[in-house]
Amino acid sequence: MSLSDDGGYGGEGHRSPEAGQTRTRLPESDGELYGSGRRSRAGLSSRNLVTIVGVIVLLLAAIAFANRGGSGNNESASNDSPKDTGPAARPTTPTGTKPVTGKNGTIASGFAKTEQGAESAAANYAVALVSANMLKPNERHAIVKQVFAPTKADEMQGKLDAAYSTAFLKKLGLDANGNAAQGMTYISRTVPVGTKLVKLSGDTANLEVWCTGLFGTAGAKSTTPVTTDWFTMRLQLKWASGDWKVEGFSQQSGPAPVNGDLKTSGADQIAKAVAQYGGFTYAR
Repeated sequence: MSLSDDGGYGGEGHRSPEAGQTRTRLPESDGELYGSGRRSRAGLSSRNLVTIVGVIVLLLAAIAFANRGGSGNNESASNDSPKDTGPAARPTTPTGTKPVTGKNGTIASGFAKTEQGAESAAANYAVALVSANMLKPNERHAIVKQVFAPTKADEMQGKLDAAYSTAFLKKLGLDANGNAAQGMTYISRTVPVGTKLVKLSGDTANLEVWCTGLFGTAGAKSTTPVTTDWFTMRLQLKWASGDWKVEGFSQQSGPAPVNGDLKTSGADQIAKAVAQYGGFTYAR
């Protein structure tokens, strides 16, 4: 699935010496469940694989529709990112700096106006923007209000409402409220693997978040079984109202590793895992 919004990155990026992988994931006891998961495509029929590709194409089309117009973030990551002349990514190590001061609803808030704070914000916003709740009108409106800059929230809410139309949801097997049929569980979870600061200038920051995720419907009669995806979220953040907020975003495929030779779990196991395993607040 693809996420995008207008507003380009532009110019040569700046890579921080602190750039590297996400260092800490703090478990939560409430709020949205964004736990990690992984499954192989082994054992799927060619028909199921074609269906899976179809679902991803539908999601790509919906977000592209929501964010058409404007200058766009259509450049490849290599065009916006600095050349590999900076320091290599560091192992996961703590910095001793508290990443956030609180929460806005179920999403972390109070990020510091620093490189680390911007990376922490980008990781948490990537999780929210590709969650199953984005397909539910009320939950989507709450997410948009929480993560977008005040000057962009109304515009994005209108675009996303149009993208996630009743007709689109029906193609995914969901009703008008974004709910799966009885006995089914629609899953859309994102797990940040690492973050990279592309550019930080005053009140704006451009970042990339490398992610993996689970997408599809779990259930005995599902025609869109849950599968994994690898993609890179690109977010343009702005410092507004004392916090980092989203002004623009996009998504591109990969980098993707070779699928592991793992036994595919049953739909019931996947649905139970989503309900039982909680998610994290991500921090640089």
